Amino acid sequence: MAIPRPTESVPGRDRNPELRLTSGSRVAVIGGGPAGSFFSYFLLTMAGQAGLDIGVDVYEPRDFSKPGQSGCNKCGGIIYSSLVQSLATDGISLPSSVVQQGIAGYTFHTDEGSVRIKAPSDEKRIASVRRGAGPCGVALNLLASFDGFLLTLAEGKGARVVRERVAEAILFEGKPRVTTKSGLSEEYDLLVGALGVNSPDLKLFEGCGTGYTPPATTRTHITEILLGNEEIEKCLGDTMHVFLLDIPRLEFAAIIPKGEYATVCLLGKGIDQEMVDSFFRRPEVLSCFPAGWTPDSARCRCFPFVTLGGAEGTFGDRFVMIGDCCVSRLYKDGIGSAYRTAKTAAQTAIFAGISKRDFQEYYLPPCDAIANDNRFGKVVFAFTNLIKKMPFLRRGVMRMTRGEQSGFAAPRMSGVLWDTFTGNELHRNVFYRSLHPVFLARLLHETVMGWVFSLKSP
Repeated sequence: MAIPRPTESVPGRDRNPELRLTSGSRVAVIGGGPAGSFFSYFLLTMAGQAGLDIGVDVYEPRDFSKPGQSGCNKCGGIIYSSLVQSLATDGISLPSSVVQQGIAGYTFHTDEGSVRIKAPSDEKRIASVRRGAGPCGVALNLLASFDGFLLTLAEGKGARVVRERVAEAILFEGKPRVTTKSGLSEEYDLLVGALGVNSPDLKLFEGCGTGYTPPATTRTHITEILLGNEEIEKCLGDTMHVFLLDIPRLEFAAIIPKGEYATVCLLGKGIDQEMVDSFFRRPEVLSCFPAGWTPDSARCRCFPFVTLGGAEGTFGDRFVMIGDCCVSRLYKDGIGSAYRTAKTAAQTAIFAGISKRDFQEYYLPPCDAIANDNRFGKVVFAFTNLIKKMPFLRRGVMRMTRGEQSGFAAPRMSGVLWDTFTGNELHRNVFYRSLHPVFLARLLHETVMGWVFSLKSP
């Protein structure tokens, strides 16, 4: 849906001039992660294009230049090339110091063996980034932070970073008022919630009168493991290692190389330490680490939450929520979702208005599109669960993928697996591609052949 420019009229309704940003307007953004930084960057860029002088305060107490959990947003840190290209189009070029490692492909592991899948094209390559300055115990300034880079970018556009924790965010006499723990209190024209779902401060927005309810979440797991450049190259190479193992409640897992470190991500429902221990005991996992390695050596680990759906009451007059505290793709692409929701919210605020009706007309449809796509995602992951539970189906998938990677057939299964696990494509597109008659026929053929050969095996 096109967003009108300031000089354009909106057919069928009059616009409230009081619910518009004008020169001198002030905007409070609570949260300086990707969503908050993207929003601030785009808002100030678009305001300049529209000839508006707007003040933006970003409330973010964390220092992303510090290693460990105090400076980390608890995320696997994977971005795909199409997002990098979109950022470049918007004037955001990621420096090499921020991109920890380019990922040329991934290795797909099951108990039926492993197969390396090359990137389908240069446009579908992926990269790994650090959300903070590195794991616990890493030397200061050793690694560049993606989140820190984005926040500095927003500052360069004119945003002011307030290094204080917010104690209260309310609508006072129709306008947002933000009060910090130290007692600093400021009035604004627009309040933007950009806190992630792992922040305990989401309850702040309950006082904004929209009935905000955070999205449903599930617990995941991230472990940072120091191996050194030599071992990373020998054991992992330039590929992301993805595991589809029959472990209850585990959807899938990945090991992502990042410089001297390997980031291990487990995604599923209600992940706990028992499941983590079970994962690290699997021979398919241990084969990716040096001989004699044990997970006890990992010093940096956490159990963050990820969203399973959309939030309720995410906007109102002078108020909007963005990022994963609004909506995010299922198990995937939190950074990309932050980018899309932040940019759309900024466009709406500058070129349409800051009323509830404006956000409903121009901001809600893209958010609904993400939520609707997640319904297809649930079906896609239900199919991956079938693969995990059925040995004959796993053999069929592995045979089909190996044949494609050897050049014997078009990469239909390889492409579906790539886009399922990297998040490079919409879940809807992956779903429809997996229903193609040629895809289903080849999968059936390889599954039957795998079953026949298993009967012949001693």
